[in-house]
Amino acid sequence: MIPADLSPSCSPVFALASLFLRYLGSYFRARHELGLENLALRHQLAVLRRQVPKPKLDGSDRWFWVTLKGRWPHWRSALMICQPETVIGWQRAGLRAFWRWKSRGRRGRPGKNLELVRLIRRMWAANPTWGSPRIRDELPNLGLQVSTATIRKYRPRSRR
Repeated sequence: MIPADLSPSCSPVFALASLFLRYLGSYFRARHELGLENLALRHQLAVLRRQVPKPKLDGSDRWFWVTLKGRWPHWRSALMICQPETVIGWQRAGLRAFWRWKSRGRRGRPGKNLELVRLIRRMWAANPTWGSPRIRDELPNLGLQVSTATIRKYRPRSRR
């Protein structure tokens, strides 16, 4: 994507004048903005040197532009090797991938029923002489099968 003022169809005098006006305009911009624009243009040149026929952007290039989009408000003005909508699409795809990862199903054992945990804690508090093996032996009378390790996991750490 070549800027309109530097396309081959325009006259060289007009292109030179346009470049000179851009140079003069750079004096009125903040130093960090010029540095970011310079970085963006150098990155595009590096991509263009890397592949001659058609530049292909890899993951690090996409990351660079999405990061630059978040840090620099005038990132669109320096973008020449792809459309700004493409960069926005990369950002959206990254957010979709993140939230898909974040909301993935968890593996492992499912947790115990909250009512069972409350029952274990109540039995532990109500019977100060009972340990975990005794609570384990009493739970089958209520129709519940639980191991001693599970009782140790869910009981309070100390008695009151």
